[in-house]
Amino acid sequence: MEQEQQSTKKYNVWILILSIAIPLVVAALFGIKIPNVEPLTFLPPIYASINGLTAILLVLAVVQIKKGNRVAHERIMKICILLSVLFLGMYVAYHMTSESTPYGGEGAMRYVYFIILISHILLSIGVIPFVLITYVRAITGNFKMHRKIAKITFPIWLYVAVTGVIVYLMISPYY
Repeated sequence: MEQEQQSTKKYNVWILILSIAIPLVVAALFGIKIPNVEPLTFLPPIYASINGLTAILLVLAVVQIKKGNRVAHERIMKICILLSVLFLGMYVAYHMTSESTPYGGEGAMRYVYFIILISHILLSIGVIPFVLITYVRAITGNFKMHRKIAKITFPIWLYVAVTGVIVYLMISPYY
């Protein structure tokens, strides 16, 4: 029991560090432009597709666990985490080589775009500790608490994945 608590404390320290470091590093790198590098303009449709695939896989993972297929659920969730890491790497690489694209829409659609964008950004930051805590509870075998937080994590992560695609589709005509 004591070893389990020490392990949980160790994970909690890493969850805290990563939950703070990831957004700070992304924000810092977002402001750095690599000089004399060709813009990686091919990346946005790729990382938008990764968001779409993540959304589909998140739903599939829930279906699998509801069917009692824990192994498939676990594999799919690991893929979702990997896809999120790949997304983040591509997103940062794009923004380190390319200028941000301003949204060119007007009227009500401009407000809709910014509401979706801002909620997407804020929740993409907020979901990090939820994903990490949910994952740690699963790998440490604390399935009761895993299920409890997964009910919160899932809709937030799904929203972030889906709105990532929507933001891309809304801004893509202005690239």
